[in-house]
Amino acid sequence: MFTKPKTKTLFLSSLLLSSIFFSQAHNVSEGYQKPTDPLVIQNLENWQDLKFGLFMHWGTYSQWGIVESWSLCPEDESWTQRKPEHGKSYNEYVENYENLQKTFNPTQFNPQKWADAAKKAGMKYVVFTTKHHDGFAMFDTKESDYKITSSNTPFSKNPKADVTEEIFSTFRKDGFKIGAYFSKPDWHSDDYWWPYFPPKDRNVNYDPKKYPERWNSFKNFTFNQLNEITSNYGKIDILWLDGGWVRPFHTIDQNVEWQRTIKVEQDIDMDKIGTMARKNQPGIIVVDRTVPGKWENYVTPEQAVPEKALSIPWESCITMGDSFSYVPNDNYKSSQKIIETLVKIISRGGNYLMNIAPGPNGDYDAVVYERLKEISGWMDQNQSAVFATRAVAPYHDGNFYYTQSKDGKTLNVFHLNDQSTYESPSTLNFTIPENFKPKSLKVLGLSNKIQWKKSGNIIEIQLPEDRKKLNYASVIQITQ
Repeated sequence: MFTKPKTKTLFLSSLLLSSIFFSQAHNVSEGYQKPTDPLVIQNLENWQDLKFGLFMHWGTYSQWGIVESWSLCPEDESWTQRKPEHGKSYNEYVENYENLQKTFNPTQFNPQKWADAAKKAGMKYVVFTTKHHDGFAMFDTKESDYKITSSNTPFSKNPKADVTEEIFSTFRKDGFKIGAYFSKPDWHSDDYWWPYFPPKDRNVNYDPKKYPERWNSFKNFTFNQLNEITSNYGKIDILWLDGGWVRPFHTIDQNVEWQRTIKVEQDIDMDKIGTMARKNQPGIIVVDRTVPGKWENYVTPEQAVPEKALSIPWESCITMGDSFSYVPNDNYKSSQKIIETLVKIISRGGNYLMNIAPGPNGDYDAVVYERLKEISGWMDQNQSAVFATRAVAPYHDGNFYYTQSKDGKTLNVFHLNDQSTYESPSTLNFTIPENFKPKSLKVLGLSNKIQWKKSGNIIEIQLPEDRKKLNYASVIQITQ
């Protein structure tokens, strides 16, 4: 994952990396392959009901407050802004980074606290970074000692040391669907970044066709770790694979700038991985990000919302702060902004995966809990317009956004104003679908009977004085 930029250089990098989705948006429906497994089809349908999920990027890098593990990558040094105190030379920096394992001790880690706050805010699924590009495993892998449960990690002595197990079991118990994020590249592995060659960019630093035994060793390592995750951690609903540059060479889209940097074949054998994952977890949704085909069951725009509704399953992953990983004094979005973003996403048929990054102590910043509590108040009164809904034309018309119940009998109309504070006007005029015949109308959160009239496919409603208690949005629910 990437982070919102704070400099012009970072801004350009973020634009480049956001193109992961948007550069293929023009033909994304063409590249999408609908699953054929009936259980996967049903699970995707159920996943589209969930609408709101929790993403968490957490690793040793939280101790430095840096952009996840991106500063290890030579090509990304300029925008990740390595700090001199973390190492004067590249080799010294890498050594000090990997030594973060020896000081990682998040003793305030309490996943129940997270699950309670997320559930009240309406979140229905969680995706956790079991391993980022740096290769540090936040689970008890047998394939490497570079992991949170290693004796080299102080937290290994804690009874909750296997944080992946603790997070998954806690959230699953509270009714969440479980997603395992996993990075296909592994910059710690000698079979990906071979010490014989210096790494130049995010890609494998040798030609796998020239050294097939080394690449096969890496493929086996990756397969074994994913087998551990899908075998040893209970029911997993989503396998969320990041690092789209690890892909068959023939799948590269030359229209995408970052994909043009891939110079060698990096086929990880997704058929073998996906088949194993489905054997271990029947019906699991697999998200091989940015690699169109049978293993990208839904697409994942990052830090952005598509301008129009998409006809295929999709999810926007967007940070609550500026960064996917923990940064001290991060700039957290307002509840107003978060709810507006949720409304825009669901009106276009997507899910909102909001990232919150735990800090080095093992907890969120206090402001995160404030935001989640504020969101929970809005969600309590408006959830029937959010969950288990689908997009419906006209999707978005001025300040109005639309969803409908899956049976088509209920139309939900959200009014936003894109201001720092929402104020509901006394009169609202909006379009409804031509074939929709309204029978009753209410404004969620208001007990008063609402005055309304229909003229053609335009509805006008008069809102009572107590509209002033509506926060973030007005939600009109119409049945036919």
